[in-house]
Order: sequence, then structure tokens, then C-alpha cells
Amino acid sequence: MRKLYSVPLALAGTGAATFGYASLVERNWFRLRRFEVPVLPPGRPSVRVLHISDAHLTPGRRRLIDWVRSLDALEPDLVVNTGDSLGHRDAVGPFLDALGPLLDRPGAFVFGSNDLYSPTFKNPLRYVWRTSKSDYAKRRREPDLPYRELASSLRAAGWLDLNNRIGRLKVGDLDVEFGGIDDSHINRDRYDKIAGPVDPQADVHLGVTHSPEPRNLDRFAADGYDLLLAGHTHGGQVCVPFYGALATNCGIDRPRVKGLHPYNGAWLHVSAGLGTSPTAPMRFCCPPEASLLTLVPRT
Repeated sequence: MRKLYSVPLALAGTGAATFGYASLVERNWFRLRRFEVPVLPPGRPSVRVLHISDAHLTPGRRRLIDWVRSLDALEPDLVVNTGDSLGHRDAVGPFLDALGPLLDRPGAFVFGSNDLYSPTFKNPLRYVWRTSKSDYAKRRREPDLPYRELASSLRAAGWLDLNNRIGRLKVGDLDVEFGGIDDSHINRDRYDKIAGPVDPQADVHLGVTHSPEPRNLDRFAADGYDLLLAGHTHGGQVCVPFYGALATNCGIDRPRVKGLHPYNGAWLHVSAGLGTSPTAPMRFCCPPEASLLTLVPRT
């Protein structure tokens, strides 16, 4: 009888230990990734771009709040937030607290679906064979998270709202042109509103989107954007050692689920994100992260 029960008990114990590690340890094991991106004209000074995404913040996540605040010590020249900042209707204040002194730096943002709609429980295994986009199509309803309050607070700090908009900022000594779209995951993207060639007078051109959907990334690249920034994927969130992400929850291919990659003549950086949905609070072999991208001259 001992042998009969030993294997199931061992499997149950291993599963419990894995879940405990993924939800209590790795979920709070924040990492900073660093990349150099050769997108500037020759002779121009380098600039540092802090890319944050997918905080899915709830008011009680003090470790996450404090860690994001600490990133100001990196002295980034620009902060770009690619959405899904909120995970609770009372999270705007805590998210602004997390940004803290970063709000005094040049910044830009777009929304993700979870800035508008509060999280609901979904079977996470479904992401292996389909994305969550159809979930929103089935439950069209009024947004129940305070995304307008979030946007007005970020705009008041001087950050560019890039939801289906073009913008421009002086970043260090550089003239930076931005094009951004609202979240394609809930059909709020309107690339036609920003379509057209970039301004060649700008020093560098950044395309900003929440979900890295190839149909939009292709258009950004064709219009001449140098660096494309996205989030949404959580890097797969639960990854298999020596294999990687099981799913991307969008149209991007698995090898580009996170990190910096060439993309049709441009560069694409996909953030694995800072958090998780409150209804799926775990990460495995995919720690939460922010990225510091140093833009340098092309060689």
C-alpha cells in the first residue's frame, strides 16, 4: 500500500513545491535586463530608455512598487510603459507611487486590455492552443477600471499618450518621434490614424504597442520606425527549461516572445513584464523584468 500511494504523493508534493516557488519566489524575483540597440545616426550621443510593462498592479504589491521606484537610480533618459499597468480598480494611486521620481523624466505610454477591464478567472492552459482575445469579444462591456484617471495622471506629468497617436519629445540631445497604437487584443488599435512615413528630420523613431501583433509590427517597420516596443506576452509566464515559452498569447512567434530581436529592418523589444494577472499569480522560468535599452549609433 505504501508503494501504491508513494508516487501520487510525491507528484502532489512536487506540484505544491513548484507552485509555491512560482507564486512566492520567482514572481517577486525582479530582474533588470540590459541591451544595446544600434538605431541612432552616426555621431549622436547614446540615450537610455527604460521599458516597463505589464505590472498588473494591485494595491498590496509593495515589493513590486518599491522595485519599480528604485529604477530611477538608473537615470534613464526616457521611460516607455507598454500597458497592462492596472490589476485592480484602486491601483492608479499605487502605480503612480511605483513610478515616483520616474514621472519627472520624459515618458510615453499606451494601454493594454487590463488597463480597462478587471481580471477574471480563466483556465491558463487554454493559452497553449488559443489567445485570450476571443474572451473580450464574448464579453463586450463597459470598462470597469479607471484607465481615464491613469491617462490623465500620466499626461499631467508630461508623458505622451500614444494610444493611436503620434508624438514627439526631446530626449537628451535627441529629437525622438513616436507612433503608438491602442491595444489590438481588444480591437482598439487604429494604425490608419498614424500611418505614413516617419519624419526624416527626427533622430530616431519609436513604435509603441501593447501586444506585438505582426500585422501592426509590419506596418511600423514599413513606415520607417527604428525600434518597436511591446509587452503583453509575459515572456510566456510559465516556461519549460531548455524549450522556453509554451505560448505567446498573440501572433508573435515563440522565439521572439521576449527580448531584443531584428524585425523587418527594425529592432523589436518585447518585455516579459513586471507582474501577472491577480487570477494567475505565478511565474516559472520567466522572472518578472524591466529593461534598460541603450540606444547607440549604427555602425
